[in-house]
Amino acid sequence: MANILESVDQHTQLVGENRLELLLFRINSTQLFAINVFKVKEVVKLPRLSQMPGSHPCICGVANIRGTSIPVINLRQAIGFKPMPLDADTNLIITEYNRSVQGFLVGKVEHIVNMNWNEVMPPPQNAGHNHYLTAITKVQHQERTELVSIIDVEKVLAEIIHYNVRLDESTLDEALLQQMLGRKVLIVDDSPTARHQVRDTLGQIGLEVIEACDGQQALDMLQGWCDKGLKPTDEILMMITDAEMPKMDGYRLTHEIRSDKRMTGLFIVLNTSLSGSFNHAMVEKVGCDRFISKFQPDLLVETVQERMRQLAVD
Repeated sequence: MANILESVDQHTQLVGENRLELLLFRINSTQLFAINVFKVKEVVKLPRLSQMPGSHPCICGVANIRGTSIPVINLRQAIGFKPMPLDADTNLIITEYNRSVQGFLVGKVEHIVNMNWNEVMPPPQNAGHNHYLTAITKVQHQERTELVSIIDVEKVLAEIIHYNVRLDESTLDEALLQQMLGRKVLIVDDSPTARHQVRDTLGQIGLEVIEACDGQQALDMLQGWCDKGLKPTDEILMMITDAEMPKMDGYRLTHEIRSDKRMTGLFIVLNTSLSGSFNHAMVEKVGCDRFISKFQPDLLVETVQERMRQLAVD
C-alpha cells in the first residue's frame, strides 16, 4: 500500500496533455470514489490516532506521520454518510490542498487509473447543490464498468476549516479601487465552493465575476466573443482558472488561448490547490501569467491590482 504512489513523479507530464490520474478508493462496499493523484502525498494503513478535544465532528483525531501531526478527517462522515469505523480495513490518504496537509479516512484503496479529462463529466444538473462531487466518470474495474464519483475536496475542507475572505486593508490600493469598479473577471473552476471564494473576494473591490465550471465552457465563451468580433481583453480584465477540471483542464485551456491570435494579451492566472513547485513549471510551459496557490485572498487581489497598474503603463 505504501508504494502505490511510487510512480507519481513519472506521470506529471500527463497534466499538460489534458490527462489525469485518479486514485480510486471505497468508503462503502458499493461505490467507487476518487481524488486526483497529484493531490496525494501517500497512502498508509491507519496509525494510532490522538484525540483533539473541541475539534470539528468530522475530525476523528490526529495522526503522527514521521514526526508531523496531521488531522484526520472521516471522509464518509464529511460527505453525509454514517461515520466510517476505525478498524483493520481502514486506510489513510494523506493529501495536500490549499497549502495544508490532512489525512482522509477511507476504506479499501483500489488502484490508480489514467484517463483523459474529456472522459470526466460534471455531476448531473439535477443533483442539487448539496452534493460533494466535482465530477463523475466510468472505469473498467474487475471486468465490469463502474461509476466513479470524484470528491469535491475543497467543499469538504471549507465546511471543516474556516476560510476567511476578508481583505487586509493594507493590501488595497485606494488609487485603483475606482478604476476596478465594474470591471469583469472570468473565473473557471469546477468547484462551486472555490468559485464562491474567489467571487466573494473580488466582489469586495467592485469586480464583477463571470463563471465557467470547466475549461471547455470557458473556451467556448471566449471563442464566441471572438466570433462576434469582440476582443476578450475588452470584455474581461483577466481569467482566473483552476488546473484540474472536467472536459478540459486549465493547462489545456491556456494552451488553446495562447494558440488563438484573437486572444492575444489575455491575462491568465492559474489558481489551484496543486503543489506550487509543479505548477510554476507548468505555468512557464503553457504560458500563464501568474500562479497563485489556493486560497490566498490578499494575494489574489494584489495580482488584480498589479494587472491594473500594467494596463495603466501600457
